[in-house]
Amino acid sequence: MKHMLKTLAGMTVFAVASAFPAKADTVSMFCSATDYELCEKAVQKWTNDTGHEVKLNRMPQNLDDAIPIYQQLFAAQSSDMDVLYIDVIWLGMFKDHLLDLTSLVPENEVTAHFASAADAARLDGKLLSMPFYIDTGLMFYRKDLLEKYGKQPPKTWDELTATAKEIQDAERKAGSPDIWGYSWQGRSYEGLTCDALEWIASAGGGTILSGDGEVTINNPQTEAALTRARGWIGTISPEGVLNYDEENSRALFESGNAVFHRNWPYVWGTSQAEGGKLVGKVGVSALPVGAEGQKSSGALGTAYLGVSKYSKKPELAAELLRYMVGAEDQKMRAIEGGYNPTVEALYEDADVLAKIPFLGMAKAAFEESVARPSAATGKNYNRVSRTFYRAVHDIISGKDDVAKELADLERRLERDVKAK
Repeated sequence: MKHMLKTLAGMTVFAVASAFPAKADTVSMFCSATDYELCEKAVQKWTNDTGHEVKLNRMPQNLDDAIPIYQQLFAAQSSDMDVLYIDVIWLGMFKDHLLDLTSLVPENEVTAHFASAADAARLDGKLLSMPFYIDTGLMFYRKDLLEKYGKQPPKTWDELTATAKEIQDAERKAGSPDIWGYSWQGRSYEGLTCDALEWIASAGGGTILSGDGEVTINNPQTEAALTRARGWIGTISPEGVLNYDEENSRALFESGNAVFHRNWPYVWGTSQAEGGKLVGKVGVSALPVGAEGQKSSGALGTAYLGVSKYSKKPELAAELLRYMVGAEDQKMRAIEGGYNPTVEALYEDADVLAKIPFLGMAKAAFEESVARPSAATGKNYNRVSRTFYRAVHDIISGKDDVAKELADLERRLERDVKAK
């Protein structure tokens, strides 16, 4: 199984040296690729404080690729991994393999987090994970360029389209031939499910499925939203956006070659890193809406930590988890990486607010965020999402008529929802 981990995940395993080797025990933990260095810093602090060691494992850059790794670990009931990084959409999928933390995490520590985030981790009467950080889709923009052309952050997607094209064309004429109006995630993967859900929900087109599992995707609002996005390709977004994930699209923005950029909150920290091209030039806003009267609908992307039910060291794993999701580590992650905390008190912390000045706006964006239909689909979520993002990718690539694609998508999703 250890060989399988290295082969399938492409991970580098690090052992953090213990300050107290005579008393040391070892637990293993998965961390996502985007915040791996912050995890390294946190586990080093925990090691120094406790004398225990942590084997830290980097997850694949694309989280979709982690799902089969987890599935094989669980199928083998492997004890190789103790603390698991859990995307919010995996909770229903993997709930049977996560340890109930109710007796291992004091209730006052649970209630220190946003209730919505903590409640989502309770399934079937069990506390199966703890919130690590909270995400929603946000719009980043070149504040300096909007000021130069007398523009305000767009309130609607149509306004974004027009503003992006106007500034892009003007900047190209002024000597910046490589600049584009809008950078986002168009690759056929889970990130496109998030982007497309934001366009559709903010236009009044629903959330792919209703709460009771009825397929709702085939409607005029969805058709209009996807037709608009299709029109961005080659006009305000490069053809290459069809293969962009978070990091590719961020690279375009942070190179100075995009006016607007949709991504998760961590981009604030990376864009303002010392020596970067955009220090002091970036603004942040909630995502636009598809129609007046609709809510901004950033996709909810909360990350959790859980303990494998097959861990041979559940108590020690839970101790590490409690530190990683606690106020001390979440404050460090907010200040050094721009990750939005789930510990509610940190939204009034002066040090955090000094580093993430838009946190108040982001808190409101969390309240208006839209969840992917993982609760309604349970173990079938991955199948449903894959069907959805593949169809959306075909639509925005211009492969077929939008109305025909939506009708076909509706039929495929109805099949996926009923799959056993």
